[in-house]
Amino acid sequence: MRYLLLSLADENTPAPDERLFAEMGAFIEEMSAKGVLLATGGLEPGGLRMTSAGEEFTVTDGPFTEAKEVAVGFALVEVRSRDEVLELARRFRRIVGDGVSEIRRVQ
Repeated sequence: MRYLLLSLADENTPAPDERLFAEMGAFIEEMSAKGVLLATGGLEPGGLRMTSAGEEFTVTDGPFTEAKEVAVGFALVEVRSRDEVLELARRFRRIVGDGVSEIRRVQ
C-alpha cells in the first residue's frame, strides 16, 4: 500500500534547525535503505492553483491567504499496513515536534 504523508505548518511552526536536519536525514536514510521511502521533499510555500470551468482555466499564484495550514513537505511511502504508516508518521512527528500531518492512501 502506498501512502502520501503531508506535513502541515501554521504560524506557530518553528524554523528547522541543525538537530532537526540531522535527525530527519538519518530517518530518511533508514527508510530509503528499507525500501519504504519512495520520494520525499519540501514544498514551496506559495505554489499555483489551477481552477477549471468547462474549457476555461484560471491560474492563481500563491500564497493563498485563506489557507490556515499549509503543506510544507511530503513523503511517499510503500508499507504493508495502516499500522506501519501510522508508526512512520509517529516517528516523523517525534523528530519535527508538535504539529499536524495528513496521511492519505494512494489509490
